[in-house]
Amino acid sequence: MIRLILVVTFVILFLIFSIPLMIVEYFLGKCNQTAKDKSSLAIVNWAFRCVLFLSGVSVTVIGEENVPNDTPVLYIGNHRSYFDIIITYVRVPRPTGYIAKIDMLKVPLLSNWMKNLHCLFLDRRDIKQGLKTILEAVDKVKSGISICIFPEGSRCTKPDEFLPFHGGSFKIAEKSGCPIIPMTINNTAHVWEEHLPWIKKTHVVLEYGKPIYMKDLGKEEKRHIEETVKDIIKETYFKNKELV
Repeated sequence: MIRLILVVTFVILFLIFSIPLMIVEYFLGKCNQTAKDKSSLAIVNWAFRCVLFLSGVSVTVIGEENVPNDTPVLYIGNHRSYFDIIITYVRVPRPTGYIAKIDMLKVPLLSNWMKNLHCLFLDRRDIKQGLKTILEAVDKVKSGISICIFPEGSRCTKPDEFLPFHGGSFKIAEKSGCPIIPMTINNTAHVWEEHLPWIKKTHVVLEYGKPIYMKDLGKEEKRHIEETVKDIIKETYFKNKELV
């Protein structure tokens, strides 16, 4: 119970006391967008690291050398917990926007920080709007911003199972030319979702796979890229189960 109280208290205080920082970030962006991107990344990374510390989450990271530092990428990961975002965001080496559900726009202050971080908001019920979001993500990548998406579209609540990967997510890599980084996450649901509302001390494993470049794939391989990446993540997931 104490971990839940600590995390909730910290998040509320951070969002309230970061309002002046948002104002500074706004004007900084008017003068120097690159500086704003770096400072927003640093601020939110610090806050997320505090949340992980207060939650008692320890993370084993494998394959981080597979993530290029000199180019934006498309992170593709499995999704079981809200902590997937926190755990993966603190590892990104450059400004990175996450594609989130449009409902997140309703959360005051948090949605402001998400916009600062180049996050995009997807309404999966609106095909036209969804296509627009994908095209916006392509523009982000072309401007140097990495994108992270969980192509299952929602958190998978069944242990050791995976929801279908939506193929539209991979259009970002196809149209921008950026590498795809498979991202396998083990045991995050044990932090919170498996025993709501309590937060439990948990060991998590995060593994980055080798980059996949769409330009190097054949026509048939491109057509089934979502299954290829899903298979990589599934294989890695079951391999790493013994590490948690």
